Amino acid sequence: MDWQAEIAGQQLHRTGQLTVIVLDNASVHRSKLRQLQQQRWQQQGLILFFLPPYSPQMNRIEEEWLHLKRDELASQVFEDEVDLADAIIEGMENRGRNGGYTVKRFKFN
Repeated sequence: MDWQAEIAGQQLHRTGQLTVIVLDNASVHRSKLRQLQQQRWQQQGLILFFLPPYSPQMNRIEEEWLHLKRDELASQVFEDEVDLADAIIEGMENRGRNGGYTVKRFKFN
C-alpha cells in the first residue's frame, strides 16, 4: 500500500484528485498494520473504501475470478503453484486484450 500511497500522493499533487482503493473485508485488509498506516495514506491522497460484509456482487474482482475460472482455466490441471500462477497471469492478459482494457501487474513483497 505504501507504493500505492506514493502514486496517490503524486496524483494528488499533480491534479488535486484523490485515489480510492476498494477493499473487501479480508483479514489482511482489516489488520492492525493497515489501521496504523491509514491516516498517513489518507494524507497522501489514498482513500480506502471497504465494501459491506458479504457483498460479492459489489466486488468487481469476484466477477473477474468467475470468468477467469470458467473461460480461461476450465478443465486444466496444474503441476504446482507456479504453473497455476502463470496460467492466471496469461488468462488475465487474454481477458484484457479481448476486453480492450489494460491489465497492470504488481508484485507484493
